Amino acid sequence: MRLAAIDIGSNAARLLITDVISGPQGIPEFIKVVLIRVPLRLGFDVFDKGEISAAKVEKIIKTIKAYKLLLDVYEVKHLKACATSAMRGAANADEIIKKVKSETGIQIHIISGVEEASFIYENHIAENMNTAESYLYIDVGGGSTELTFFSDNKLIFKESFNIGTIRLLKNQVNEAAWDEMKELILKKTKGYHHVTAIGSGGNINKIFSISRRKDGKALNLDLLRDYYKEFSNLSLTQRISFYKLKEDRADVIVPALLIYINVMRWADAQEIFVPKIGLADGLIHTLYEEVRLQEAAG
Repeated sequence: MRLAAIDIGSNAARLLITDVISGPQGIPEFIKVVLIRVPLRLGFDVFDKGEISAAKVEKIIKTIKAYKLLLDVYEVKHLKACATSAMRGAANADEIIKKVKSETGIQIHIISGVEEASFIYENHIAENMNTAESYLYIDVGGGSTELTFFSDNKLIFKESFNIGTIRLLKNQVNEAAWDEMKELILKKTKGYHHVTAIGSGGNINKIFSISRRKDGKALNLDLLRDYYKEFSNLSLTQRISFYKLKEDRADVIVPALLIYINVMRWADAQEIFVPKIGLADGLIHTLYEEVRLQEAAG
């Protein structure tokens, strides 16, 4: 079965095409076929002016048209397309969604922050880890951060905060927002044993790649602090040059590290696993379940 997901975030839009095959004991295996990322940077419009500019709307249309061609070439029959924080806050979001639908045939759904957290959790990464642990999923985007926490295989809470990398770059996150996040984490994780973080999003994936850790090995909080200090002391040009970062990654990686560090500190998590999953992967898992149920129902 071939499935696809489109994730339109505040920093970039992604197309993920995945094959799902039947593995041992009939457990589905998800094989990544294509992942394409286009840095639309919608948050820079929305968090400043409250809407997406005509120039950016044109880029969205062109991107979705390009994705549509790829979906046709790869003969994808099932697609889930979602938009997150920037589109949630854009006054002209409904108009853009209608335009995309009429010009490409693709229906984009704007999802809430809590829905976003749920989709990310659909990757069920922690289920393959130690069930006696407590795990905190941290997904950092351009416009928001989604947290999902569970202990002893029980979901304890999921929450979304309007604290994201682009909002931080635009100085649009006040102390009250940080305090709200801190208080919730302290309150909701209190009394639960040993918390380990699970990180998703392009920035933590890039840090993991720079660290040269082997897949499956965790990064520790001190290492994130070291990277935060190092990147903060480099200019944008130096970050691009020294670490071979794309420009649209080099500016957001510092605020992203700050968010991961703060969340881990407040949850008393010393390690973070980086399984290289994100919202698009979660959308694929959800879509698979939906298609499977439809086929079973005949």
